[in-house]
Amino acid sequence: MIIASGRIYLYAGWVHSLKEKRMVVKSIIDKVRHRFNVSIAEIENLDMHQSIVIGIACVSNSSKHSNSCIQNVIDFIEQNTDAVLESFQIEIL
Repeated sequence: MIIASGRIYLYAGWVHSLKEKRMVVKSIIDKVRHRFNVSIAEIENLDMHQSIVIGIACVSNSSKHSNSCIQNVIDFIEQNTDAVLESFQIEIL
């Protein structure tokens, strides 16, 4: 069993409240859950209104598939949000 996890750091400079941030995060999470079979949640900086950190995880029987799955999710998020992708980390166990 191979477990891949990813941490995505986004910056939403136009967001001025936690309520706006929650709307952006909820939209991203709903779109990803609808399209991909991964676990996804906001994991850090919950009280910082312009910083978004999202964690994703995928379980597979091959490291190539797991890496591809996480990379596809990152690409999808980058293309479907106005937030700027600052960085990401992928870890395969």
